[in-house]
Amino acid sequence: MGFLEHLDELRDRLIRSCIAIGVGMLVAYVFVERIADFVLAPTLRMLPPGAGLIYIKPGEGFSFHLDLALMGGVVLAAPFVAYQVWRFIAPGLYATEKKFVVPFVVLTTIGTLGGAAFSHYLLFPAMIAFFRTFDSPRMRFVPRVEDTFELYKNTLLGMVAVFQIPTLVFFLARMRLVTARFLWRNIKYAILITFIVAAVLTPSADPWNQTVFAAPMIAMYLISIGIAWIVGPRRGKEAPATTDSHKLRLVFAATVIDQARRRDRRTRI
Repeated sequence: MGFLEHLDELRDRLIRSCIAIGVGMLVAYVFVERIADFVLAPTLRMLPPGAGLIYIKPGEGFSFHLDLALMGGVVLAAPFVAYQVWRFIAPGLYATEKKFVVPFVVLTTIGTLGGAAFSHYLLFPAMIAFFRTFDSPRMRFVPRVEDTFELYKNTLLGMVAVFQIPTLVFFLARMRLVTARFLWRNIKYAILITFIVAAVLTPSADPWNQTVFAAPMIAMYLISIGIAWIVGPRRGKEAPATTDSHKLRLVFAATVIDQARRRDRRTRI
């Protein structure tokens, strides 16, 4: 296809994806109260019995419900959107490259679900529990809906990104950019960098919260080493490729020399 035809194809895929997300938002909005209870449950557990979150802007509550519906719509439409992306890029892939689709979908799905679960059940409650410790008679812990959801969303997206490290390493290993040996040799630097990042991002200075932040990163790094070892090329398989490459170079050099000799003979004649 030409460039304009590719643009038309991309436009059609985007329109279909947006329609799917819009339909998912309508379905999610029907259950928005249940979604709100699920999202705000970690925060509500830290408040006194009967207390709730507050909002001070007139449209803050409505905006919160729309954000929840959008989040639910994206989740519901994710399989269809992924299918549209696949239909757009599949014609440009080789048969060997199409084989990566299944592991990519599996690893991405597992990473997304694992990161979301870790954030919701462990990381975000730990952060709210820390903020709750500053509650006193002169300062009451009464969080806003917008601020709480913003923190929840950012934490969720951050952990989903962290849990995609094995997927990234999978493709880097397949492209021979990293190896399991390289990752294992540099594990001490990875752990050091992980705890530095956790110390910067964690809301408290105690070792427990820093460990909670750093643990999933270290776990994903170790899993990535195993994935790189499984999918990386073996030495035994690399030898034939190297031999064939050497033979091709010799043939090419011999052809060049032969052509040069023929040109020299023609010039003399």
